[in-house]
Amino acid sequence: MTFKLPELPYGFDFLEPVIDAKTMEIHHDKHHATYVNNLNAALEKHPELEEKCVCGLLRNIEKVPTDIRQAVINNGGGHHNHSLFWKSLTKVDSSEFSGLIKEKIDAELGGYEEFVKSFSTAAATRFGSGWAWLVLNKEGKLAVTSTANQDSPYLSGLYPLLCLDVWEHAYYLNYQNRRPDYIREFFRIVNWDYVNERLTNGLEYFKK
Repeated sequence: MTFKLPELPYGFDFLEPVIDAKTMEIHHDKHHATYVNNLNAALEKHPELEEKCVCGLLRNIEKVPTDIRQAVINNGGGHHNHSLFWKSLTKVDSSEFSGLIKEKIDAELGGYEEFVKSFSTAAATRFGSGWAWLVLNKEGKLAVTSTANQDSPYLSGLYPLLCLDVWEHAYYLNYQNRRPDYIREFFRIVNWDYVNERLTNGLEYFKK
């Protein structure tokens, strides 16, 4: 199986003014594409892995041969993280915070405002490049965390629900060095319907 760059589920300008069209174009067509190409190049050395999905590779990273393991972490993580990120976003101020994710955030993370504060801190304090995450753990509980570079929560046995890319290429054209402004605006474009879908899938995943 050769991994392919997924199409965006919307136009480059769909998320404006939170994320500008030029940033989306470069981020998707250049950065994400590079991770896909590099992942495919790494897997060419081990064709027995080519039928594995990227989630399976990351969840079972210890089974990936050592000569390509870091390349799979970097590029498989980059491919999956970005694929999840695009689907986590929707038109500005159009998605309602509701459903099971609201119930669990209220019960487990102190409500929406506390969640936003915790998630924003994780994003703002991630030194250098990386991601902020809302994840589900094996006990079926929510947690907020961050990862460096393109590391995936799957590497730690967590199930990702929502992510924010805090690499500079994700926001620098519009926000320059103002990462906190980018983080604040992010909550206007969260696709809570998709997060609810991920949550349902994650709860089923941990029952297996």
